[in-house]
Amino acid sequence: MTTLFEKIINGDIPCHRVYEDEFVLAFLDVAPLSRGHTLVIPKEPVAHVHDLSEQSGAALGSALVKVAAAVVEATGATAYNILQNNGEEAHQAVDHVHFHIIPKLGDKGLVLKWDPEELVDGEALASEITAYM
Repeated sequence: MTTLFEKIINGDIPCHRVYEDEFVLAFLDVAPLSRGHTLVIPKEPVAHVHDLSEQSGAALGSALVKVAAAVVEATGATAYNILQNNGEEAHQAVDHVHFHIIPKLGDKGLVLKWDPEELVDGEALASEITAYM
């Protein structure tokens, strides 16, 4: 099934492109939380970050630095969020990896509720995660 973002990459749906290279496309969000809200997506058609090739992941990292700097300069924002969701339960709306760069401009931008818990058995969990690398 072709996603909305694949259609944008293929040129079937227009967008306001702000950056493009061999691996990445960045364009303005059509339903922005603030002025300059930009999406940065890999051209590789995968739904989750952990499914990306290392090449696409590296290209995304490089593009995020460039695009974030340009968004900050263009909007005059002094703060911004970079948001990325994986899976429907984590609020992913399009099944294609995408990063949001969301400038914080006054009361416009991303609003978060952060409800931290205490880290329990950190040593064991770190070992479990490390075992899968």
